[in-house]
Amino acid sequence: MTSTLSETETYSLLSLSLACFGVLFNTFWDGSGEPLIASIAFSSLAFAFCYALIRWLGNAFIRRGFKGKDLCKHKQTEIPETMGAICAMVYLFTLITFIPWPFYKDIVVATSGGGNRDVMKELEEVETGRFLHRFPHNKLASYLSALLSLQTVVLLGIGDDLFDIRWRHKVLIPAFAAIPMLIVYFVDFGVTQMVVPIPLRPYLGELFDLGWLYYVYMAMLSIFSSNSINILAGINGIEVAQSLVIAVLIVINDVLYLSPFTTYPHPATDSHLFSLYLLLPFIGVSLALLKHNWYPAKVFVGDTYCYFAGMVFAVDGILGHFSKTLILLLLPQGFNFVYSAPQLFHIVPCPRHRLPHFNARTGLLECSRVEFKRPLARPIAECLKLLHRLRMLDVETDAKGQVTSSSNLTLINLWLVWFGPMREDRLALGLLAFQTAIGFLGLLVRHRMALLIFTADNW
Repeated sequence: MTSTLSETETYSLLSLSLACFGVLFNTFWDGSGEPLIASIAFSSLAFAFCYALIRWLGNAFIRRGFKGKDLCKHKQTEIPETMGAICAMVYLFTLITFIPWPFYKDIVVATSGGGNRDVMKELEEVETGRFLHRFPHNKLASYLSALLSLQTVVLLGIGDDLFDIRWRHKVLIPAFAAIPMLIVYFVDFGVTQMVVPIPLRPYLGELFDLGWLYYVYMAMLSIFSSNSINILAGINGIEVAQSLVIAVLIVINDVLYLSPFTTYPHPATDSHLFSLYLLLPFIGVSLALLKHNWYPAKVFVGDTYCYFAGMVFAVDGILGHFSKTLILLLLPQGFNFVYSAPQLFHIVPCPRHRLPHFNARTGLLECSRVEFKRPLARPIAECLKLLHRLRMLDVETDAKGQVTSSSNLTLINLWLVWFGPMREDRLALGLLAFQTAIGFLGLLVRHRMALLIFTADNW
């Protein structure tokens, strides 16, 4: 990968950056702040910086040993790895720099005496401090807790890329990263009740309080979301592209709560604006990374990006108060986890790498296989044969009927079982189309079909 930008790239990124700086200056100059417009400008800046830094730092990463070979290519040249760390750092710096904009009007009012500078009062009547204007500390706390959780999980990802931490040691770490976010949720929001579906209301009432179990649920969501992107990986572009699809679907869900799609101000407007502030810069840095990671990949993203992307979704769904909608959008990742569970928990032997097998003769990817050197327990073998008959697995048996090998249990390999060998980019596009279709179906279920079992949709 060349370490310099072409003349066209240089002028394009420079023009984009100057335009964004102009927009940001204008939001302060006209006195409005306009945080959503500023967020779009910051997201474009994040794209430009991330795009340039990936190009400039690629060779430096290789010199430091952060490099790998693309096993699904004829020519297996070394390319930079762990470039998701650049993406994550640009994103974090963008969120930090953006802090004044969503609180611009509150800062102006608080520091100008609440607009009451010309009102004369007796000294005893004047409240001390900045109580003339109640600054939304709860919103700032949510924002900062999101930053702290994301920084923690980025450290986990970088540590994994550096030291190759075993899965069983790192799987629970996102729950610790979620602690700041859950504490703020408890102090600021604290709602642990769920709306009961209509058929169950005679038994449970209209609302059912989960209590501390709700916090366990949110911690588990953080663990699942952070690991799910990392499990559905192994071909060029799939980690970043699936994350982009999920992010865009969440943005669509957020927009449904904003004017002119709903009566303004909707009670959930602030939550979904908060969601957009987190997601728009993420889309910007991810687009820059995808440009370099799409087939044929010039860089690898590393585990840092996977954990970071998953945690962005978890933080966004929990603090944006739409965690159930997020689960609907992560159904392909959920299916992949359940499907992979026999290998992840070593019920079935699990090789270190389960990426598809590259056939050098045809140039196509085929489902990779795991060989069983010892006979499997009869119940496990029968389950694998049943999955084979259902076309959920490709199993090979010997003359005695013993299972000797099977395709690896990942959605990527299952796609190749269903549709046969194909080129890497076609495989990625097929999986992305599946992710998109399931996502739109999830939004339809959330906003339309949910009315079959609930009295109203909060949209």
